[in-house]
Order: sequence, then C-alpha cells, then structure tokens
Amino acid sequence: MSENPTAAVLVIGDEILSGRTQDTNTNYIARQLSTLGIDLKEARVVGDVEDEIVAALNALRARYTYVFTTGGIGPTHDDITADAVAKAFGVGIDYHPEAMALLAARYKPGEFNDMRKRMARIPKGAELVRNTASVAPGIHIGNVYVMAGVPMIMRAMMEDIMPRLKRGAVVHSATVGARIGEGRIAEGLMRIQKDFPELALGSYPYYRDDGFGVQLVARGRDAAKVEDAARAIEAMLRAQGAEPERVIS
Repeated sequence: MSENPTAAVLVIGDEILSGRTQDTNTNYIARQLSTLGIDLKEARVVGDVEDEIVAALNALRARYTYVFTTGGIGPTHDDITADAVAKAFGVGIDYHPEAMALLAARYKPGEFNDMRKRMARIPKGAELVRNTASVAPGIHIGNVYVMAGVPMIMRAMMEDIMPRLKRGAVVHSATVGARIGEGRIAEGLMRIQKDFPELALGSYPYYRDDGFGVQLVARGRDAAKVEDAARAIEAMLRAQGAEPERVIS
C-alpha cells in the first residue's frame, strides 16, 4: 500500500446494474475522502448475489486501507449485505442488542416486526455506525464500513465514520479552461507532464451549445508545484492562441 491511506467503494444492488437507480454515493464518498487525504483507488458494482459480494469484498479489503460499501442493509429479503460481510470475515451474525434497542424505540408498538428486526443483524465482532437520519445502523468490521444505499442515510453514516479514519496528505488541484480543441494542446500537455512527473495532469474536453473547449487539471500533494504546473499550462494555451481561464471547482 502507498504511504497515504487508500480506499475502495463497493456499490451493491441490482437496481444500480439495471439502471433503475443512479449511483451518486461514490462521488460523495470520493469527495469526502479527498478532504482527509485518502486516495479512492477503485469502485466496483455488484448485484444482490452473496458469493459475488463476498468475493469482491475480500479482494478489495486485502488491497486497500479502507473499503466502503453502500446498499443492501434494509429490511427486505434482497438486503443480504450484512450476511455477505459476515461470510467474508468468517464470522457469525446475530441480533445486536444496541441495534435492537435503537430500532425498537423508533417504531410504534407492534410495528417492529421480524423484517424490520433484520436491520439489527450485525456480524459478530462488528461495531455499529451511527445513523442520525433513520436510526438503523451501519456496520464497521476490520477495515470495512458498511452503509445504506439511500444517499441521505449514507451521508449521515459518513458523518460518524469520518472521524475514525486515518488522514493523509491532502491532494491539491488547479483547473484551467480554454476554448480550444484537445488535439491542439495534447503535445504541449505531454511536455508539461514530463516536467512535473510527480503530478497527475488530466485533459477533459467539453461540448456545449455555445461551443467546445477543454479543461486541464493538475493534481498533486505539493501545492506549489501544482500552481507551477497550472501556470505552465496557461502559458502553453496562450502560445496556442487560446485564452486560459482558471476554473473554480
């Protein structure tokens, strides 16, 4: 593993693969982790199949500092993430007394039925992740954090998780935009990349009703070098006859 903490996101759910639901959670998690200097290295999507979840989880948790899963911890029959996590870690699963108490207090008498109790089933040895949005907890076991798929609830769980995570050196970035074709600046950008090998330089073309252009992004942990690269990009664009503009992201 690199010196900085690394992470992966495992998105779980047939609804994502079918296109019925759009995944916005990965973007949010990536942005939150970047503020802590944690590098999100990989994201995977798997359906509601226990063996596939187990295989993906075991592969990711062996490779990265942290794994964040979203989806599959609700009350319905297809919410199988907790069972898959227990299987991946080789532990049993049972009703967690604190989770049971939290959920029981949320429902009116007679409404805390067997299906809702499923949300209190936690792998043995796991800790609870607090959820201020809907009470039903997430799960923390080993280097894995298990969260809900509903964005509002996932974000509430991330609030509890963030203080638990190791921090790394924050990545700085600078974005320069210009109304110019990507092909015209490719060679110049390659030369700048050679001058700044420790940075990641990216080119992102866009097409809009009012024309086309490109945004060039410099990213790295040395703020001064990121700024130097951005200025070199601006100079290169001017040399190509374009007017560069700093983009605030």
